[in-house]
Amino acid sequence: QLVESGGGLVQVGDSLRLSCAASGRAFSRYCMGWFRQAPGQEREFVASINYIGSSAVYSEAVKGRFTVSRDNSKTTMSLQMNRLKPEDTAVYYCAASSIAINVTTIETIYNYWGQGTQVTVSS
Repeated sequence: QLVESGGGLVQVGDSLRLSCAASGRAFSRYCMGWFRQAPGQEREFVASINYIGSSAVYSEAVKGRFTVSRDNSKTTMSLQMNRLKPEDTAVYYCAASSIAINVTTIETIYNYWGQGTQVTVSS
């Protein structure tokens, strides 16, 4: 089970930190990632981190502004979002893959999903 938290309403240029809490030690062996879905759009990849947290990959839209990290001792993952823009407004989902240990941008590889947390960036 994955549970996101930390979403909210912020202003352009603000920062926000999302967290994902995973239940079960098994998640420390899984690749994890963040996806987002804006109204009327398909869900899109945001960031992925490998099982030990030594490698990460980002979408071009967030590269240089967002940072993904994880703490396997607490089975948590975070997404630090800086210099937020209105186009970052979306529901953000935490995801994990029991079949991948390295980073992956492919949505169908992820087989565990959180319920999502809303991020709204107001101009």
